[in-house]
Amino acid sequence: MSLTELIAALLSAIGVWLTARRTMACWPLSLLAALLYGWVFFKAHLYADACLQAVFCGCLLYGWWRWMKDGAQGDETLHIRPLSERGLFFGLLIGALGGGLWAFFLARFTDDPTPVADALLSSYSLVAQIWAARRHTISWACWIVIDTAYVAMFVSRDLYPTAALYAIFVLLAVHGLRKWQKASQA
Repeated sequence: MSLTELIAALLSAIGVWLTARRTMACWPLSLLAALLYGWVFFKAHLYADACLQAVFCGCLLYGWWRWMKDGAQGDETLHIRPLSERGLFFGLLIGALGGGLWAFFLARFTDDPTPVADALLSSYSLVAQIWAARRHTISWACWIVIDTAYVAMFVSRDLYPTAALYAIFVLLAVHGLRKWQKASQA
């Protein structure tokens, strides 16, 4: 456990909570957390997750831009958008293909102790992040599954503050799912 990991965990939790509230401040806080976690994961030899944080930075900038473009002025001003069946299918397919390619690379060229889990979780995290940036409620359901699996992986790597954070993320994702479902029905 390091101070960097603790700060990254705190910023990440606040960022997810603000995302559930559809508050623009979620983007800069989450961006800082992703940068810090990139370093934490690199030091833990979780290379896919370290790379994922760099990609998340791009996704976070995209989400920030997208929400600003769509007119967010404060809390809960952005509307939720439905995801088509086609979008769901292609998102899940891209996650599987990306995860498979990433797993092959990690297994062949790195000392990642869990290349398949690391790659698939990272790949589907990108799918969920893009869906969140586009304000699809299903992103929260994805995060529930992804974050539950991450808890087990982080415990196995002795990243206990991060495992605790991801357990909290599961609860925050349940909260976000309920909040966004309610908003989409309104």
